[in-house]
Amino acid sequence: MKRSRDKAASELFAALYPRLAGWCRRLVDDDETAHEIASEAFTRLWARWSRVEEPRGFLYVTAANLVRDHWRKLERERKAMRRVTAEAEANSHTEQADPAVRLLVQSLPERLRTPILLHYYADMPIREVSVLTGRKEGTVKADLHAARELLRVHLRRSLDHTL
Repeated sequence: MKRSRDKAASELFAALYPRLAGWCRRLVDDDETAHEIASEAFTRLWARWSRVEEPRGFLYVTAANLVRDHWRKLERERKAMRRVTAEAEANSHTEQADPAVRLLVQSLPERLRTPILLHYYADMPIREVSVLTGRKEGTVKADLHAARELLRVHLRRSLDHTL
């Protein structure tokens, strides 16, 4: 019984995965994300294998839902970045922040810059930054630490040159 179930699942995977991943790729415009979504759809199908009557339909509906979740996450990130940018611009007019610091923050790699902007400029707690970026809280903390260290080194260097 288990052997025939495994064989059926493996044949279904071989037959449908490339097409499902390609369909997802057209929707999300990213190979890695498309493969993650297609793989997750198959994982969910496998978990419900004995109860699903139409596996192909289940896969495409599940993948469509995962794509929609992906789009929602992207939109939340875009809104957060717009809010951060708007708040940073508003704050830059009221607080005469050191332009060197702003330039240093802007020069950080995106992986480090985004958490810095969300946490320090938009005043978001680490938990919210984690949700918006799709990273674990520990990863966000590590990225914030790495960014602060880079900024500290650059600021120390620039201060040494001005003295």
